[in-house]
Amino acid sequence: MSLVKFRRMPFGNLITQDFFDMDDFFDNRGWMRNMVPVGFWNSKTAEPALNIRENEDNFEIELAAPGFNKKDFDVTIDDGCLNISAEKSSEKEEKEDNYTRQEFSYNSFERSLQLPDSVKEEEIKAKYNDGILSFKLAKKEEAKKAPPKKIAIS
Repeated sequence: MSLVKFRRMPFGNLITQDFFDMDDFFDNRGWMRNMVPVGFWNSKTAEPALNIRENEDNFEIELAAPGFNKKDFDVTIDDGCLNISAEKSSEKEEKEDNYTRQEFSYNSFERSLQLPDSVKEEEIKAKYNDGILSFKLAKKEEAKKAPPKKIAIS
């Protein structure tokens, strides 16, 4: 079983992503592009890129999140779902004789992945290095692919 991206839908369980994607619905509406700036309706722009690899013994996840520190992340597992969020803000104020210059920035994101039953939740490891948040999710023994067995013919 593979990891599946978890997306909270505005209409709950009434509409699933397989049948109706709200992001695509708003992205493909030409009349909306004339009303608001391009990308306003596209929530995908706020999600960091994500790579998922499945190996024989584990899953490896890499999430691109440059500019953050380890302390900015909040990673939880809730009801079989890996939730990753980060929030960072900064303010800078410079006062001179006849002016004040103030700068501020705010960055945040949230990603959720539904974990397969084959993952050992208690053995998930995370590491943040050079703007990449990496996870190793070990598989349970019964989920690992067994080598082919030779069957004797009588």
